[in-house]
Amino acid sequence: MNRRAFLAGVGGATAWPVASRAQQAGKPLIGFLHSASASAFAEHLPAFHKGLNEAGYIDRQNITVEYRWAEGRNETLPALAADLVRSGAAVIVTPISTPATLAAKAATSTIPIVFVIGADPVKMGLVASLNRPGGNATGISDIGVELGAKRLALLHELLPDATRFAALVNPDNPGITEPFVAELRMAASVIGRQIEVLTASTNSGIDTAFAQLVKMRADGLLISPEALFVARRSQLVTLAARHAVAALYHRREFADAGGLMSYGSSFADQFRQTGIYAGRILKGENPAEMPVQLPTKFEFVINLQTAKTLDIQIPAALLARADEVIE
Repeated sequence: MNRRAFLAGVGGATAWPVASRAQQAGKPLIGFLHSASASAFAEHLPAFHKGLNEAGYIDRQNITVEYRWAEGRNETLPALAADLVRSGAAVIVTPISTPATLAAKAATSTIPIVFVIGADPVKMGLVASLNRPGGNATGISDIGVELGAKRLALLHELLPDATRFAALVNPDNPGITEPFVAELRMAASVIGRQIEVLTASTNSGIDTAFAQLVKMRADGLLISPEALFVARRSQLVTLAARHAVAALYHRREFADAGGLMSYGSSFADQFRQTGIYAGRILKGENPAEMPVQLPTKFEFVINLQTAKTLDIQIPAALLARADEVIE
């Protein structure tokens, strides 16, 4: 039996039948599907493999991992997902990529999918509930969208006299963009502030958005929690510094790259959990019965060097709450 026959006849039995058939054929294939590029997430792949190792799997020894990167072209994701299905993937993982998760879900209703997404997977129709997903998909919800109000509150605490904030979102990813904007608008109304929405899905679009940001004289900027902007973090951080914009990001990788502040969950931990969940499925667990996990640790990082460059005084209360201050 070759890899393309792994999932033939997969049914709805209580014990997910992928692992035994895949292992009889040799090394199971794990398909890794992502909307960004390999270079943008290379530093996190060791954490994914660490999770696989903890579950008893080592790439090229008792499993094979094949990568499909869309390089920022989401329109290619359906074909990439279909290719993994044809290749006989035993599990498809889509960490930190909502478009990839949706493409995988559209491509197969039988092959298990392990996702990490920032939006609510129940509202997106990926799972029936967090405790009992009920289908072929499970994983981690990093509640990136739900943290929008918290991030706005931190930016407001940094800039208490600010009246207008802006949010940069990707119009090509409505699953994240729409709930994120709704969350921010609600939070802004509570504190009596305005939120201006800027859109970008390309490098040139990001340049244009920052030009608009300067023209509208927004006091601070929030970045939508999605893979597109993580992949372009160097560009975003550079533009924020060039235009003297106080920006708050959703991952510490931005602060490490020179961003002013970040607040969010840990990429490394989520990639590791993705590997663990994929390994558990290969051992026979049913994704329909594996609860969607929520993050338990959040990192608030302040780049004090960037604050000094922007001539921004960080309030002592914010510094005291920071998990890390980069000096």
